[in-house]
Amino acid sequence: MSIEVTNVTKKYGDFYALDDVSVSLPTGQLTALLGPSGGGKSTLLRIIAGLDTADSGSVAIEGTNATKLPPQKRNVGFVFQHYAVFKHMTVAKNVAFGLEIRKTPKAEVKRRVGELLELVHLSQFADRLPSQLSGGQRQRMALARALAVEPSVLLLDEPFGALDAKVRKELREWLRRLHDEVHVTTVFVTHDQEEAMEVADEIVVINQGRVEQVGSPDQLYDEPANDFVMGFLGEVTRLGPVRLRPHDIEVATTPGRAGTFPGTVTRLLRVGFEVRLQVELEDVSRDGRSATSSTTGVGAAPVSVVLPRSHARSLDLELGSRVWLTAAVGAVTVPAMVPAVVAV
Repeated sequence: MSIEVTNVTKKYGDFYALDDVSVSLPTGQLTALLGPSGGGKSTLLRIIAGLDTADSGSVAIEGTNATKLPPQKRNVGFVFQHYAVFKHMTVAKNVAFGLEIRKTPKAEVKRRVGELLELVHLSQFADRLPSQLSGGQRQRMALARALAVEPSVLLLDEPFGALDAKVRKELREWLRRLHDEVHVTTVFVTHDQEEAMEVADEIVVINQGRVEQVGSPDQLYDEPANDFVMGFLGEVTRLGPVRLRPHDIEVATTPGRAGTFPGTVTRLLRVGFEVRLQVELEDVSRDGRSATSSTTGVGAAPVSVVLPRSHARSLDLELGSRVWLTAAVGAVTVPAMVPAVVAV
């Protein structure tokens, strides 16, 4: 393993930012630390980098106990959300900075900077100042600067958080391609579920200072360890006694197989290729008799359903349409009223 975090705890007064956290981050992998704001993910990243110290526990990097090492001796590259560039230096000088303070020969600095600027597609901007770059270009420059010293680990703290949605998407696709080229062990913090699912090889879900689950994007989405992970990695709704994802609900306009719930479409919204429905369930049991709200879900929030637009059109759905809902075969569900248990 490239990074081993063992029993790390960090407190601020009575608040546990991290509570006995242990996690292994494999060499050469791109790992996302994902969780809500204040969950502890940035604190963990800063402790790995040496920018903060743990109250207890240890951190090992590439087999070396780095718990008490200063940041400059951990051989990590760090990229912040707001770039932290030297505004008075050109792009090339910013990238060269780490090499120059290590007294790298000038010829080697020039060669390395040229390679990196080409890698991040900024060769034509080498002589510009950071203020003359777009936000996405400044972030690519910051990544090149972090890679210049050939770190064993690259740490990114919400690197795209200050950018607009379109640039964020472009840069996360670029980061994935870049990682596949350089293969440096990379850990990045994000609270954006889509970003983590799209970019990372593995995701560490952190909440309230604890690790909830570690796994691949597919594992976390299809086999969530608990109700929090399921809800955080995608929209969840309730259908009768279970909670499941809106796209895992089948819709029919006539009574179907056993286990269906009748209801009425109370909201219909078209968003691109999707149609999003809100369905108010009727107060009847699945066998047609009267039922309590704990069985049908009546009295709770309406059921959310997501359909492809073509399918919604084939059903001829509109406001007030009567429909029958059922969980799709193979849907991931958790009980709505009891501690979460995954069923596939």
